[in-house]
Amino acid sequence: MKKILFLTVFVFMLLGLVFSLPKTNAQDTSCDNLTGPGQPCSGNGIGGSACSDKVAQCSTSISQALQESISATSPLESQLNSLQTQITGLKNTLSQIQADLNTKKTQIDQGYSDIAKKEVVLNRAIADYYIKSYYNSPLLALLSAQSASQLTQILAYQRAATNQDKEIITNIALSIQDLEIKKTNLEEEQVKLTALKSSLDQQSAQLDSIVSKAKAYQQTLSTQLSELNSIQQSILSARLAGLNIPLTAYAGLGGGCSSDIGKDPGFSPKFGFFTYGVPNRVGLNQYGAKGRAEANPGISYWDILKAYYNFSQGTSNNPNIHVVGTNNYGQNIDMNLPLEQYLQHIYEMPASWPAPALQAQVVAARSYVLAYTNNGQNPICPSDHCQEFKNELNSQPWIDAVNATTNQIMTYNGSPISAWFSSTHGGYVHASGGDISGGPWTKNAVDTTSGSAGSFSDLQNNAYDKSSPWFYCDWGSRSSYNGTAWLTSSEVADIVNVILLAQKDSSTVNHLYQTDKPNPAGTDTWSADQVKQQLGSSAYNNISDISVSVDFGSGITTSVNVSGDGKSNSFSGSDFKNYFDLRAPSNIQIVGPLFNIER
Repeated sequence: MKKILFLTVFVFMLLGLVFSLPKTNAQDTSCDNLTGPGQPCSGNGIGGSACSDKVAQCSTSISQALQESISATSPLESQLNSLQTQITGLKNTLSQIQADLNTKKTQIDQGYSDIAKKEVVLNRAIADYYIKSYYNSPLLALLSAQSASQLTQILAYQRAATNQDKEIITNIALSIQDLEIKKTNLEEEQVKLTALKSSLDQQSAQLDSIVSKAKAYQQTLSTQLSELNSIQQSILSARLAGLNIPLTAYAGLGGGCSSDIGKDPGFSPKFGFFTYGVPNRVGLNQYGAKGRAEANPGISYWDILKAYYNFSQGTSNNPNIHVVGTNNYGQNIDMNLPLEQYLQHIYEMPASWPAPALQAQVVAARSYVLAYTNNGQNPICPSDHCQEFKNELNSQPWIDAVNATTNQIMTYNGSPISAWFSSTHGGYVHASGGDISGGPWTKNAVDTTSGSAGSFSDLQNNAYDKSSPWFYCDWGSRSSYNGTAWLTSSEVADIVNVILLAQKDSSTVNHLYQTDKPNPAGTDTWSADQVKQQLGSSAYNNISDISVSVDFGSGITTSVNVSGDGKSNSFSGSDFKNYFDLRAPSNIQIVGPLFNIER
C-alpha cells in the first residue's frame, strides 16, 4: 500500500512537470515556400530586392523561433531524459507490485481452498460443541460419579473437550476473517494499481509526445533555415554573374580575375582575398586534363576521366539531338542533328590542347548531352549553361577527337552520367559544389601530381591545373585603386564587424550589404561607423593581421582568424566568405571554398 501511495504522488508530480513545459511561437507560414509559383524568389526574382528582403525577414523570424524553441526545451532535456528513466523504473516497480499482488491472490485462493477442507471439521466441531454443551451437565456428572476422584476426572474431561471444540471453531473463524480482510485489501490494491498503471501510461505518452513535437518543430525550423540559406546562396550566385567568370577553358574570358601580387593600389597595409579555381569544381577539370596529358605522355582519355568520375564504359546509339536557344556568341540556334554531328559543333576546350585531353572532353560532352536530354528525348540549350554549341564546325583536332571516341560514353548503373566539367578546379575535385549537387559518379580527390597537398605551396607547384589563368585569383577590381582588388585595413575591419553584428543580432542583416550599391532589401544600409556603433566596444577599427586555416585533404578553408585593436576573433570559412561577398565593395568577391589571404 505504501508503494502504491508513493507512486501515485510521484505520477502527479510528473504530470505537473509535463504541463509546465514552455510553449513557443509558431513559425511564419508565409516563409514555407519562397520559390513556389508567384513567390518573391521564384524564377528571375531570385536576385531581386523583394527576394532578398523576404529571405532576410524569414531568416530572422525563423532563427528567432528556433532559438526560442531550443531555449524553452534545452534546460529540460536532461531532466526529461531522467524522467523517462524514472518512468521506466516506475513501470518496473509496478510490475513487481503486480507480481506481489498475484502472489497474495494465490495465497488467498489457497487459503480459501484450505478453509473448504476444514469446513467439515468446523461443522463437526460446532455440532460436538452443542451436543457436549447439552449433555455435559455438572449435575449428571455428580449423579454418575462413584467417587469424588471420578467426579473430578469427568468434569476435567468435559472442560477439556469443550475447550478443544471452542479453539477449533475460533481458529477457523479467525482464518476466515483474516482471508476476508486480505481479499478486501487485495481488491482495493488491485483497483489502485490498475488506475496508476493507466495514469502512468497516459503521462508517459504525453511526455513522449511533447518532446517529439518539440524536436519535430525544431527540425522543421532547421529545414526552413537550410532552404533560406540555399536561397541566400542563389542570391550570391546571381551576383557572381557580374564577375564574368569563365565556365569553360575555351571561353578565354579574363573575367574579373586579377593577379594583384606586386601591384600597388596606393595604400598600405593592403589585404587580398585569393580563390583557388572557379566556383564549380565538379567532374572534369579541363586545365587538369591538359596538365595530366602534358605530364604523362601516352596517357589515355579513359585514364584522365577516371581521375574525375566514377563510371563504367558504355556506348551510345547516336540519337538525334535538338539544340535550341541562343549561345554565348549571340547565335540563335534551332537544329536537329545526330549526336556525333552535334559534338563536332561543341566549343568547350581549345582545339590546340593535347589529344587525350580533347578526347576526354568529347566523352564527357557526349555523356552529358545524353543524360541532359534523356537520350535525345528533350532539347538542350547551346550556351555554357548547357554546352557551348556554334553553327560552325569546330577545327580539325577537335573533330579528330570526336571520331577517335565515336559512341564512347560514361555510364553509372547502365545510364549516361551527368558529366559536369569546368575550366579550373584549383587543385581539387569535389563531389558537389556551386550549383551542382553531384551524384554517385562524382568524386572528391586532390588533383595534384603527388595525389596530396599539405600547403598552398604544394598546390602552386603540383596542381595539374596550375597553368590556368584562373588558378589563383582575387576576383573583382576598383579602377581608383590601380584596377586591383586589394582592401584597406579599415575595409577588412568593417567586414569583420558586419559578421560580428550579424552573429549578435540576425535582425540587422538587411542593413549589412555593401555600402557602394543600392540595398537589395529595400532598406537603408548601415555605414561602417553605424555598424561599429551597434557593436560598441567589441568593434574593430583596424585589422593588423588576418590568416586562414585550411583542410588540405578536402580543399576547403575552414576558418579565418583576425586580430587588431588588442583583440582577436575566429570565424568559419563559409561564414566569412558569405558576409565578405555581401559587404565587400565594388564587385570584389571570394568565389569558392578554398581561398587564401595575401598581405
